[in-house]
Amino acid sequence: MSDNYAVDLLTRMIKIYSPSGSEEEISLFLADEMTKLGFMVHRDEVGNVIGEIGKGSPVVLLCGHMDTVEGKIAVRVEDGQLYGRGSVDAKGPLAAMIVAASTFVKNGFPGKILVVGVVDEEKGGTGIQHFVEEGIQPDYAIFGEPSGLEKIVFGYKGIVTVKVIVETPSGHSAAPWLFDNAIEKAMEFWRQIRKLHLREEKLKSRFYSITSCLTGIEGGNHSASFIPSECEIVVQLRIPPQLTPDVVFEEVKRKIDRYKATNPKVQVSVEMVDVAKAFEADRRSVIVRALAWGIRKTTLNYASFSRKTGTGDMNVLGNALKIPVVTYGPGDSRLDHTPNEHIDIKEYLESIEVLKKALQKLPDFVKKQEKRQQKD
Repeated sequence: MSDNYAVDLLTRMIKIYSPSGSEEEISLFLADEMTKLGFMVHRDEVGNVIGEIGKGSPVVLLCGHMDTVEGKIAVRVEDGQLYGRGSVDAKGPLAAMIVAASTFVKNGFPGKILVVGVVDEEKGGTGIQHFVEEGIQPDYAIFGEPSGLEKIVFGYKGIVTVKVIVETPSGHSAAPWLFDNAIEKAMEFWRQIRKLHLREEKLKSRFYSITSCLTGIEGGNHSASFIPSECEIVVQLRIPPQLTPDVVFEEVKRKIDRYKATNPKVQVSVEMVDVAKAFEADRRSVIVRALAWGIRKTTLNYASFSRKTGTGDMNVLGNALKIPVVTYGPGDSRLDHTPNEHIDIKEYLESIEVLKKALQKLPDFVKKQEKRQQKD
């Protein structure tokens, strides 16, 4: 497959505007494109595109998302950089996976390769959830997200998002000393959540500790002469692998109970509106070793490894299927969701070579692992 085709494919993908909930056009486009490349292709009921090459085992899943955040960016090439919404997050990584896998249509693969483009990663995760529920069982998986050419991501933090509603009796703003202010009380409680830590954490590590962010606030009255009687805040807590979402949410509820005990006139309620368990892969797994080998052979540099403080589809699939899984793809993740999103074309093309070499080497690593297990 030529470099020209690879760049053209990504350019055409970026030109299709596909914010979450509006993925049908790109879903149909990729189904048609992968069929032309020789994949066995079908689309599932939620709009995911699944392309297959080969039969048997091992079954390797290459998975990326087709949706983007909202906001159009003019598609153009400047100084070797391809600009456009989704160039980094995450059409670049997905296009690299499609092109790399397509080389095995003619060359053959001793097993099966699944290339999947999922919907709704940026919002509700409908695509990956449906894929898991379908019962397809790969042996290894690589998720296409921007890690950078020479970096392998093997861990993502979990997430607990809570909505807290604070209510107080209202009064006249001319006598604020007589009444509790719901907005002020909500801020007091936010400061309590921000201090939430548990003994299982490693406080000096951004990955192995809880971090919290106030992401929304709504409160106040239509009239300035009333003291606010209700305030709603949304807080997102990123949690490490050694803690479960339920444990963290229970601690939030305990903080509410303690707060209410010292503020009897304040009503506080909470609900969990988003949750995902953290995931950390085994760095010694064969999929990690195959990718590291591909990076070394392509770039002549050794791979580096990282854990991300964000949350992705890898969390869902890794925790549900209990298989070796990592994240890899071209692009600078600092450009995610920005109005300046762009990808280095040379890096994109080299990432295709990394993936090709990793897929070529993976069956050898699998056989060696099986032999060692038989000896043990």
